[in-house]
Amino acid sequence: MSVRKKSGKWRAQTLAVRGGQMRSEFQETSEALYLTSGYAYDSPEEAEARFKGAEGFTYSRFGNPTVSMFEARIAALEGAPCARATATGMAAVTATFLCLLRTGDHVVGAKAMFGACRYVIEEILPRFGITNTLVDGDDTGQWERAVRPETRFLFLETPANPTLAIADLKAIAAISRATGARLIVDNAFASPALQRPMEFGADVVVHSSTKYIDGQGRCLGGVILCQEDFLKDHLQIFLRNTGPAMSPFNAWVHLKSLETLALRMQAHCANAAKIADFLAEQKKISRVLYPFRADHPQHAIARAQMSGGGGVVTFELKDKDAAYRLENGLQLIDISNNLGDAKSLMTHPATTTHQRLSPEARGALGISEGMLRLSVGLEDPADLCEDLAEALSAV
Repeated sequence: MSVRKKSGKWRAQTLAVRGGQMRSEFQETSEALYLTSGYAYDSPEEAEARFKGAEGFTYSRFGNPTVSMFEARIAALEGAPCARATATGMAAVTATFLCLLRTGDHVVGAKAMFGACRYVIEEILPRFGITNTLVDGDDTGQWERAVRPETRFLFLETPANPTLAIADLKAIAAISRATGARLIVDNAFASPALQRPMEFGADVVVHSSTKYIDGQGRCLGGVILCQEDFLKDHLQIFLRNTGPAMSPFNAWVHLKSLETLALRMQAHCANAAKIADFLAEQKKISRVLYPFRADHPQHAIARAQMSGGGGVVTFELKDKDAAYRLENGLQLIDISNNLGDAKSLMTHPATTTHQRLSPEARGALGISEGMLRLSVGLEDPADLCEDLAEALSAV
């Protein structure tokens, strides 16, 4: 197998097409899909050497050529030294937490995050004697006051789900460096095409590659991007022995999707900006949240650390009944809790992704009963606006 050497002169779009490429003796132009669980050795000496760390594969729970190509390519796009792929985005988050934490440790997280992430922090980690403090992600003073001597990491999503709250990565990274805690950033909403948190000081970046990296709602996956010392000291042995491995087929799908990620994200951003402006003009809608609109609370920070506003628009109607009436009036846009698809998808966070939170916790985050999250797809934006206008007439 031949490995294409990465050139330091290659730009992002070239890396998206060529990064991490390996070719077999057949010299295929499309990356090969290696559907194998195990590998044969020419001799017992070779088997022994590989198990001691020599180059090569031993078992697809530990590594696979197709998965390795995906890991190398996403690492190049994210600007990270290392990447490891997992079966899902939540597997990536959970593995990142558990490989590092021990009883007595403490974590600080932004309140505005995906419901499953909050469940892990608030419900699972305390079972092992790991405490937490949740803060308003856009308040750097709260981050500073929350850190303790036993704090091992700070965790945030930016943009956050579903409020699209933006955290100041540089400021929070400075706090993590000053205290010795690691900064872990969930970059799923932006993708490496729009934001590279390590450039602002993040230590670890996680993705649900199910979302924009796949881009067409086909396969589950997750990615952990980190420094070499974190991989060596914490992550690698945890992944090898707990087994949240990405399947080679899913890795192949996501690898090929990276080739068009930047092009798709440009279109998602353009469509989402048009939809956000359209919704802001509708009298029945009380609030529109989109990071690149001037009325977004963290608009300046969003433009400083993102190259585009992303493909998600969040907006509010007066109550749950109005939100449900709008959703039931849709003809083009699908009702779905997923996001990042080529098809536009809408969900009601209070009863789906964040239904586990108490009404008080949702209220503190600004997740009202009338809030809807719209993942804007790649359809013609005029058709999307017409669909929303017709649905609004039923409200």
